[in-house]
Amino acid sequence: MATLPALAARRCYNVLNQIHAAIYFSPDLGEELAKLGLKDTAAAYFVGRAAPLGRVGAGTVTATFFNFDHELIARLIPAAWDVVSPEAVLEARLRATDSMLRRVLGEEVTASKEVAEAAELALHATEACTRQARPLYAANADLPVPDAPHLALWHAATLLREHRGDGHLMTLVGAGLDPVEALASHTATGQGMSTKWVLRTRGINAEEWESGRQRLRDRGVLTADNELTEAGKRLRKDLEAETDRLDAAPYEHLGAEGVARLTELATTLSTTARKNGAFPADLRNKI
Repeated sequence: MATLPALAARRCYNVLNQIHAAIYFSPDLGEELAKLGLKDTAAAYFVGRAAPLGRVGAGTVTATFFNFDHELIARLIPAAWDVVSPEAVLEARLRATDSMLRRVLGEEVTASKEVAEAAELALHATEACTRQARPLYAANADLPVPDAPHLALWHAATLLREHRGDGHLMTLVGAGLDPVEALASHTATGQGMSTKWVLRTRGINAEEWESGRQRLRDRGVLTADNELTEAGKRLRKDLEAETDRLDAAPYEHLGAEGVARLTELATTLSTTARKNGAFPADLRNKI
């Protein structure tokens, strides 16, 4: 098997993850859950992502999601499970994914042979994922693969996202970063979520955000202007490199040719999704 080019696995993940992550920015899941009686749109993300874990409490969600305020989660979980069961959420999630993908990709692309090929490649990559110490991946891996190719692709992208994400949390904890510090240092790279979206979605207020930034300044990670210092750049680079190492198996299993082809297909699909409004324009602006 040919050795993967440097950063090939990360590039593949980055474009494939967009196919998964678009569900969090679409109205479809909230609308499906509202039909079932869960009308609090703030709860849609949490139950949608946590449902594979079963009827878990706020502590488990805080532990596995990492960068959300626990009090925010505790206001929503486990009360939401009294309104809609995890099993019903999983069904709603697939219906929402179906409508979301048909909208952001278009009916012709959704039904294309390229989507079916991407699904086959991504599912092949997941064969080398491991469950140990990866709770969100493991929970999703216990779910059946959907029959429809576009839903199978989303399912595979979900597995690969959570597999890498679980590993990434290991690196953050190992680096001694708390949730706010992890978010703030990522935002400073220009690739993370903007301050506006962090404050809107993570249950973190402006004072807590500034306090986290101050801790990073004290540690030499951020400058006075909240830019990454050279030490901060090395920290983020090392975090991503270690995440790559922990997440190498599925892409090595797919092989260099398969990774290149999956990256090509997923790039085209994610580009189409972005052009069709899958993500907010200001999601990654540093403000």
